[in-house]
Amino acid sequence: MTGTSGHNTNREAPELRENVSLAPITSWQIGGIADVYAEPTNEEQLEAAIEEGAKRGLPITILGGGTNVLISDRGVRGLVIGLRKFSGIKTSEVEGRFQIEALAGTSKSELLKAFLKAKLEPAIFLAGIPGDIGGGVVMNAGVGEQLRPREFNEITDAIEVWRWPTTPLADMSIFKVGRQRLEAKSLNWSYRHCEGWRPGLISKVWLSWPMEPKADVLDRVKAANHNRLTKQPLDMPSCGSVFVNPVGDRAGRLIEASGLKGFAIGGAKVSEKHANFIVNTGGATAQDMRAVIEHVRARVKDRQGVDLKTEVVWLGDWTP
Repeated sequence: MTGTSGHNTNREAPELRENVSLAPITSWQIGGIADVYAEPTNEEQLEAAIEEGAKRGLPITILGGGTNVLISDRGVRGLVIGLRKFSGIKTSEVEGRFQIEALAGTSKSELLKAFLKAKLEPAIFLAGIPGDIGGGVVMNAGVGEQLRPREFNEITDAIEVWRWPTTPLADMSIFKVGRQRLEAKSLNWSYRHCEGWRPGLISKVWLSWPMEPKADVLDRVKAANHNRLTKQPLDMPSCGSVFVNPVGDRAGRLIEASGLKGFAIGGAKVSEKHANFIVNTGGATAQDMRAVIEHVRARVKDRQGVDLKTEVVWLGDWTP
């Protein structure tokens, strides 16, 4: 097996820090503090962090790449385990297929580089998609263009899911993190969604594509990146697309048709470049962002008769 980068083998437990601001590690640059925060770099550290959180009786929240989440201004209680450094990717060629084994926190950009180096077509749909590989599976991330492949379900072979007791044990010496490999065909894939693996944490992903190099892949990746830079406000903090496209339509079109481009509350604003992006123009709070999202949903429902669904994952304390 050859690798573009190897998995970290440091077995020391990660540092558990208190009162850590989560805003800097989210793409919206918004959110309160985590009571306790850990950033493991490998499987041993991840397991140690989970065990320590369980021993302390802390609720555990997993934060992936931070690109599709809105964290409450009040923060997140308990232990937050951030996966942005939980990365590593290995590649191989087996029976005519290019195969990848990756830790879930590996960025999609690293996945793109692996496919691009082999001149394979999955690199094209990955161009410009933010976040990590685990999030790509959870959201069945993809693009609207008619490409092949265009979604994660087309390149995913299997995932590894970790599960652990969520209630305190009388004897913590028997605490154990269980691991299960699930084949992709056993999961329930749909538009921007993947189920059949919860509860638990996706820790590792196996992906592949036929070893059929295309000479024009690099040019097509460059074109895709240019197209997205032209059409999307990638120079401002956002979470990417906020709303799921309704069947047969586009959320951005519906929002624009409702006269909402440029609508703002506080520092949260509907992008004038792409209406399905809500950007942080500076100093936006999570409550600002929530208020804009709710206003957009209400206006589109009233004007277009469509109830938009969000792609956003809401984390933390959102009680009134």
